[in-house]
Amino acid sequence: SVTQIDIERAINRITLIIYAVKVGMIIGRGGKGLEEIKQFVIDNLKKGEKIKELKIDIKIEPVKKPFLNAYYVSQLVAEKLIRNFSHRSTVHNAMNKVMEAGAKGVKIQLGGRVGGAEISRREKYFLGTVPTSTIREEVDFSRYPALTRSGYVGVKVWICK
Repeated sequence: SVTQIDIERAINRITLIIYAVKVGMIIGRGGKGLEEIKQFVIDNLKKGEKIKELKIDIKIEPVKKPFLNAYYVSQLVAEKLIRNFSHRSTVHNAMNKVMEAGAKGVKIQLGGRVGGAEISRREKYFLGTVPTSTIREEVDFSRYPALTRSGYVGVKVWICK
């Protein structure tokens, strides 16, 4: 349930800011998860860099309203589709939770083998207003693929905050 990772680089310092819904799962027992992340970053740095002089800071920030984050909602819908839940009820439940969180509108589009159909199609669901021109309104967008038994279903989510 990581929604975003920001990387800030300085001359001898790398700061990772990880935004997560469930912070405790990332930190782990006694900070074990943080150490694993730090070791992963060190292992994947270029060999030419002076790793010993490099200081790595990891900050984990909680997401205050996860249902206003399009990536989290698309991931949630995709996971339920993978577990063979009904696509209509899954999408409607997700849209209602987004609107309860304080959004002006939400649009969810499913594309591909929706509901196990042999011919792929696109289904769009709207609740509230989602302007297509994002000049005045803040619209968060995300897409996430779901590999179901019948094939891929693409989940796209637009949330107008």
